[in-house]
Amino acid sequence: MLLDFSALKTLLSASRTVAVVGLSPKESRPSNMVARYLINEGYTVIPVNPGQEEILGLPCYSDLEAVPVPVDIVDIFRRSEDVGPIVDAAIRIKARAVWMQEGVINEAAATKARDAGLIVVMDRCLKTVHADLG
Repeated sequence: MLLDFSALKTLLSASRTVAVVGLSPKESRPSNMVARYLINEGYTVIPVNPGQEEILGLPCYSDLEAVPVPVDIVDIFRRSEDVGPIVDAAIRIKARAVWMQEGVINEAAATKARDAGLIVVMDRCLKTVHADLG
């Protein structure tokens, strides 16, 4: 089920906190570019990467359950086969939505998230969608 323009706009306007799972400290990586864009657009970005202590000057968390604040959107920059446990954690922390970046497709995880009441966006770039909705 694809979200229409209106549903995407509502999700992005109602959300303020985005946990970026798989955020790279390397400026040239898509995850880093998306995170910087979101920060510039006024979102609170929470880096999630077990190999880092800080990214973009922000404290980095080893996993979603270590994040000390409520999360609206879990933006996933991981291989499709690694998405299941991330979605499970997103459900446990009561995130509003999971957003699987462009090229990330996991139908089983998407179904599980939807069944738990989360909004699911899959195989789309959050930065591109946000800019297009602008």
